[in-house]
Amino acid sequence: MEWNPQTLQFLSECFLHTLSPSPEPRRRAESSLAEAADRPNYALAVLRLVAEPSIDDQIRQAAAVNFKNHLRLRWASEDSPVPDPEKDQIKTLIVPLMLSASPKIQSQLSEALALIGHHDFPKSWPSLLPELIANLQKASQSSDYASINGILGTANSIFKKFRFQYKTNDLLLDLKYCLDNFAAPLLEIFLKTASLIDAGAANLRPLFESQRLCCRIFYSLNFQELPEFFEDHMKEWMGEFRKYLTTSYPALESSGADGVALVDELRASVCENINLYMEKNEEEFQGFLNDFALAVWTLLGNVSQSSSRDRLAITAIKFLTTVSTSVHHTLFASDGVIPQICQCIVIPNVRLREDDEELFEMNYIEFIRRDMEGSDLDTRRRIACELLKGIATYYGDAVKSIVSSQIQSLLSLYAANPGANWKDKDCAIYLVVSLATKKAGASVVSTELVDVQSFFESVIVPELQNADVNGYPMLKAGALKFCTMFRTQISKPVALKFFPDLVRFLAAESNVVHSYAASCIEKLLLVKDEGGAARYTSADINPIFPVLMNNLFNSFKLPESEENQYAMKCIMRVLAVADISVDVARVCVEGLGSLLTEVCKNPKNPIFNHYLFESVAILVRRACERDPSLVSVFEASLFPRLEIILTNDVTEFLPYTFQLLAQLVELNRPPIPPIYMQIFELLLSPETWKRSSNVPALVRLLQAFLQKAPNEITQGDRLTKVLGIFDTLIQASSTSEQGFYVLNTVIESLEYNAIKPYISHIWAALFRELQKRRTVKLIKSLLIFMSLFLIKHGAANVVDTMNSVQPDIFVVILNQFWIPNLKLITGAIELKLTAVASTRLVCESPVLLDPAASVSWGKMVDSIVTLLSRPEEDRVQEEPDMPDITENAGYSTTFVLLYNAGKKEEDPLKDIRDPREFFVASLSRLSALSPGRYPKVISENVDPANQAALLQLCNTYNLSIV
Repeated sequence: MEWNPQTLQFLSECFLHTLSPSPEPRRRAESSLAEAADRPNYALAVLRLVAEPSIDDQIRQAAAVNFKNHLRLRWASEDSPVPDPEKDQIKTLIVPLMLSASPKIQSQLSEALALIGHHDFPKSWPSLLPELIANLQKASQSSDYASINGILGTANSIFKKFRFQYKTNDLLLDLKYCLDNFAAPLLEIFLKTASLIDAGAANLRPLFESQRLCCRIFYSLNFQELPEFFEDHMKEWMGEFRKYLTTSYPALESSGADGVALVDELRASVCENINLYMEKNEEEFQGFLNDFALAVWTLLGNVSQSSSRDRLAITAIKFLTTVSTSVHHTLFASDGVIPQICQCIVIPNVRLREDDEELFEMNYIEFIRRDMEGSDLDTRRRIACELLKGIATYYGDAVKSIVSSQIQSLLSLYAANPGANWKDKDCAIYLVVSLATKKAGASVVSTELVDVQSFFESVIVPELQNADVNGYPMLKAGALKFCTMFRTQISKPVALKFFPDLVRFLAAESNVVHSYAASCIEKLLLVKDEGGAARYTSADINPIFPVLMNNLFNSFKLPESEENQYAMKCIMRVLAVADISVDVARVCVEGLGSLLTEVCKNPKNPIFNHYLFESVAILVRRACERDPSLVSVFEASLFPRLEIILTNDVTEFLPYTFQLLAQLVELNRPPIPPIYMQIFELLLSPETWKRSSNVPALVRLLQAFLQKAPNEITQGDRLTKVLGIFDTLIQASSTSEQGFYVLNTVIESLEYNAIKPYISHIWAALFRELQKRRTVKLIKSLLIFMSLFLIKHGAANVVDTMNSVQPDIFVVILNQFWIPNLKLITGAIELKLTAVASTRLVCESPVLLDPAASVSWGKMVDSIVTLLSRPEEDRVQEEPDMPDITENAGYSTTFVLLYNAGKKEEDPLKDIRDPREFFVASLSRLSALSPGRYPKVISENVDPANQAALLQLCNTYNLSIV
């Protein structure tokens, strides 16, 4: 893509239209950009557009976001990477451009730079750090804090990798390089800025931001281990850190909320740093500990309950929690300290605030995310309880005694005046739930603070049985959360008594309450008793099933609950347990179909959408298991909806649609209805396969057609097109495995005469890929295919068809790929398939039975014994360099497997029960035909450990090799 006025205009117009509220121009623009992204120098052109001052800021910002996402997908992509010359130009331009950009664009370019750095820094980008340091020193001389903070922000981004990556020699070498070059300039700018703050500089805001960034870089550079430079200069760093915790800054703190936030952010970063040292460098840090503990304790006493100050409160409490579990826990042993912590820190931070009530009413999804789903570790309520748990490590009895009496005191306050003191009861329930513990490896939650059964009956049941489902909704939510948390301890007879109450709460006006009711029912249905049997069965659900489903579907009509993921997940779980009669199936598929019609108009909530499709899939599966004729009912209801998805190209739903269609195809008895063959023609179009997110689902659908309509597929040029799809898929490493799924199903489903004309083309395609890349995944897929071919159509056909492509290629493939890599096969069906196929080769194939091939024969036996006798972890090494899925996620649609529409694994060797027995029995029969020949070959070519394993196998099955 050349950089010229036409390119500038084209890109500007595209990015402008991506901001359009109308879907049509937006989609056209996105499509044009996606097409342009495949051309060389696209990223460079977008970066130049970002740098163009004559272009509107909104367009430049959209371009910066696109540039960042393009680099995320393409910088290190195997299939379509950014070309090296383009990479070099981008690296040259990005630093100065980022430093001169506006704040919003600067943040995008800083992220883009960090993405490049993740892959290239420092080895493939040695100029970056010197360039940043030179710019930092230049900006420092003129006290240009806009540039200083831009550089520190970038350094912060690229050094973050030291926090998240595993400690390896390469990572430590990279860290040493960064420390050698950046540790001293970092301390220099930190101390210079500190002196300007102390001198009472007129504009403190950029200075505090600079110190915050220095603290974040400090955290990254110290995360792996304590560097020598920082140990040598610990006094300077810690002196400034303590000053920021103990000094007040009225010029900022009295200038409004944003000024307080700036100071709080710096203090929170300091707390994170001293917490890191407390966790990892306790011995070196102990000289500073008492001063910091006092400073943090005092600071917490002055932090208000305002939500704007949450991060500071949370990081400060975390530090005290770390101290409480360390060898220095004696700081908490003094008389009155633990009660004071409970009274002054825990209870005030656990009590509901106005912000919590507002969140409960205005943003129920975020409230639930924090409260129920465990993402509230960074909330005051949760971290205050974590502090108590920490202190309980060494002072368990004291904590239990104090908190138990505190809970009783709170409940007494509530009993004295329920209307005014309902928050006291909420606080008591929250303490019980949050301080509950789960033993490692166990699913049962327990607590020593109260007797669960009596607490449930005296405190929780009155809330559940309250006739007014809308009164005191936060208390109701707390009671439902308790039921969910302690569901395994609540006996079945007691739980069945309040099941109808849970169903009533599905009609509550509060989004949180009806969501918690749905979640509680869903989790109860998952409870298993000892032995693994489900505690609640269809017999328990059937009496309440009609009203339960009615209330669940009605909950979607409540305001802001149109796409309630908890209610939808509950529907899925109920459908997995209840008896699905014909009438139930008709009503449910219409209810789900109506929801599907609605969400097709504007898919917003991917979790809700997923459970919606899972619910459809489980309804179809369970109803058709009971009555196969119901498939026509589902087709009548679902086809019009699925057609809308296909016609309107609702990209988010295409993978789900293809999986549901595959499920419906598999439920039909041949011959399948003509309407499916129309879908099959669509499936053969190359256009359909262009989106990578659709590929696994399309393959799943194609496999269903191959299995259910083999005769139709061999008509005309359909099989040619199917094999064309296979050939395309195996050429990209990301879809290679899917290509083999297609090929294996062709081999499994079609007669040999149908595929015979294509066999040489199949081998040629496979050998081509083997020459291009010899990855473990490709070789394993090839072995499984060859084994399946051999099992279905005989060893002679495998050998002859391979050798027809290239003379004697079979022996080359056998020695270079089959024998050395057989041990890498994993999965029960795959292991059985390859072991049996390999056994048939050594016992039936003239190529290996030829005395001249005795070395290959012996080595193959050695590989089979390794495969069959050694556990998976001893013979398979983890594949290196697995891609990080989050790197490639971007904003594109991704494939999500529908568990309930999953393809059943078919065993192609049902008649062979045990591959080990088959192997030794075949070997025993073979050796009996030529006594004395094979023991010699085995002793010369099989590893001694495997010889012993083979003897053990023979003894197990009372067989011998003579």
